[in-house]
Amino acid sequence: MEQEVNPWKTTQITKAYENAWIRLEHHDVTKPNGEPGIYGKVHFKNQAIAILPIDNEGNTYLVGQYRYTIDTYSWELPEGGCQDESTLDAAKRELKEETGILASQWTKLGENYLSNSVTDEKAIMYLAEGLEFTESAPEDTEKLQIKKIPVQEAIQMALNGEIKDILSITTLLTYALKVPRLHLL
Repeated sequence: MEQEVNPWKTTQITKAYENAWIRLEHHDVTKPNGEPGIYGKVHFKNQAIAILPIDNEGNTYLVGQYRYTIDTYSWELPEGGCQDESTLDAAKRELKEETGILASQWTKLGENYLSNSVTDEKAIMYLAEGLEFTESAPEDTEKLQIKKIPVQEAIQMALNGEIKDILSITTLLTYALKVPRLHLL
């Protein structure tokens, strides 16, 4: 597949807001049609990480928490951010923090962009197997519940809209489509 040349031209970037996690930028641009325009961009300082832990019986572990930004409760896979470490180290840390689970086998399922029309947030998806259970240590912004369910039930929750977090949905569906073939390679 041929990659096209970028038709956008950036003339100026102004930082509108910044904190430890994001930077909001105002871009003055020349649009692909040659006319002047503007573009807003949310730059994420972390990469997003999602972990699909699966035990020997085919169960996975969902994390439930109230999400401030959407003002509702959400069931998700264990997730977090990665800034100053490898994505695998971040996945191991997040899984332990949120669920108390350690894993001896890790498989990278893929990567994607979560909302590429307004943000550059990149996400990495991992499968964690060979599980061992210890104590969790959630961050002070997290009040978490853990739900153990068959992975096929979690996939069904993603398909029927009970799981609404796009990174969890993408990870579960990637697993459902890809992993049976991984064992054939």
